[in-house]
Amino acid sequence: MPRSAAPDDPTAPSQPTLSRPTPARGAAHRTAARTPRPAATLAVTSAATSVALMTYTAPAVILPDTAASLGTSLTGQAWLLNGTPLGLAAFLLAAGSVADDHGRRRVFLWGTAGLGVTTALGALAQTTLLFTLARVAQGAASAAILATGLGLLVHAFPAGHGRVRATGIWGACVSGGIAVGPLLAGAIAAAHWRWAYVVMGAFSLLVAAFAPRALTESRTPRGGRADLAGALLLGLAVTALVAALTVGRDGWLRAPVGALLLAAVLLTAAFVAVERRATAPVLDLGLLRRPLFLASSVGALFTGFSVIALFSYLPALLQHTIGMSAMGAAWLIFLWSGASFAVALQARRLGGRISARHQLALGFALHAVAVLTMLGAAASGSWLRLLPGLVISGAGSGLLNAALPLLAVESVPADRAAMGSGAGNTARYIGSAAGVALMIAVSTASGDLAHGADVAMVVSAGLGVLAAAGVLLLRERRG
Repeated sequence: MPRSAAPDDPTAPSQPTLSRPTPARGAAHRTAARTPRPAATLAVTSAATSVALMTYTAPAVILPDTAASLGTSLTGQAWLLNGTPLGLAAFLLAAGSVADDHGRRRVFLWGTAGLGVTTALGALAQTTLLFTLARVAQGAASAAILATGLGLLVHAFPAGHGRVRATGIWGACVSGGIAVGPLLAGAIAAAHWRWAYVVMGAFSLLVAAFAPRALTESRTPRGGRADLAGALLLGLAVTALVAALTVGRDGWLRAPVGALLLAAVLLTAAFVAVERRATAPVLDLGLLRRPLFLASSVGALFTGFSVIALFSYLPALLQHTIGMSAMGAAWLIFLWSGASFAVALQARRLGGRISARHQLALGFALHAVAVLTMLGAAASGSWLRLLPGLVISGAGSGLLNAALPLLAVESVPADRAAMGSGAGNTARYIGSAAGVALMIAVSTASGDLAHGADVAMVVSAGLGVLAAAGVLLLRERRG
């Protein structure tokens, strides 16, 4: 997994310190392995990352059409949105671990090809179950891309201005993918929603075709067995939690909900037990004794739970409540993500004046204020009432995206930087998957979606306030 991330990177994957690959047999092979192609590496990793984020965000604006075509219930719509974040949460740590031990280029190639194939399969799916499975597979493939992209860049660019410029471009492509995905999907969906996935799948396969000659291999084996059992238990625990939140909207006291919640607790306990014994754990539990690491993880979790979850489901709510078109909703989300991108770029200037922890608190506070200004917009039928809140929340999101990767790396020892960033990314997508299920549950509980939209916004604001207080309290003790 990459060592650091661009400040405006909303996914913030990172890798440990990189080493040059072990010399291969044969002079020609050895020369190729030791001579990265910086420009080609930057182009391929940035393009693949953009496509991964496009597939992540695209369903937000075409959810009504997709659900209608597949005959998906309101409860089932949570799975249509949650498939990719669920796959990311389950496989990010495992993908980074495998890439470190067996080669980042190899894992990246499998990820780009896999994203192309699984996205195309999503376009062909005829049932909610098959489409959801395709989305989970897209998340797993995206995890391989995001876990290795920055590592390949750092290997290709020596330290200095070139690396700073390269990671900046890569980060811009991350934000670009988030912004462009809904617009592209909304435009193509005018023909049919399935064509959006066909086009994105073709983009990914095109990148996969160019990647083998553009990239060189790098790895940093840690020794010991890969912690696949830990990764599997974590993925199952997340799935059980999200399933409980999804089916809970039909009654929180029903036996299936209780069984799923119990399964999530037991699987989490099993994950902790496995991590204590693993020689190369996906998560060093000793880091949980560090207040700043907890602040980083809490910040990432609530970024997904409060911010990403609301804006993943908001486009569908707007289409159902005020009759917006898919393209209209896409432009509103573009305004939010554009404000986030602009503020994240400028937030680097705050580094010497305000700590990353305080940036997180400010970002959550801005988000909470912003969504409260949006109350009543769905009932009024006017999307203009959303504009101030979208800009303010975008500014808060930009502060979050700038501070999270920095805090994730600074909160752990230097040799655990990858683990710190990986834990943050996993927490973010766990929060996103659980948050989407929660937003759908609270917004549809009353049967009045306009009222439900306000309830979802109040819940999101409350979570933002809770997160701001949490990260302020989690500070290093002096003395």
